[in-house]
Amino acid sequence: MTTTPLEQFLARVQADPALRQQVSEAITADAVAMLAQELGYPVSGSDLLRFSGRTAAGVRVTRIDHPGEYPGRYV
Repeated sequence: MTTTPLEQFLARVQADPALRQQVSEAITADAVAMLAQELGYPVSGSDLLRFSGRTAAGVRVTRIDHPGEYPGRYV
């Protein structure tokens, strides 16, 4: 089964408690994407937002709507 770079990154997040903490402290999807990119995973903030509501490798991606955002603009 072929996994995407995003799924590979999420598997690494699940396996690494320090990385999981960094991801949970990130404010935006772009900040999480930067963490992924620093580790060699070609993941964008848009990839994360499109994956919202799904689970991979035991990690659930959830988009949090903040006041002032436009719902659905990342679709």
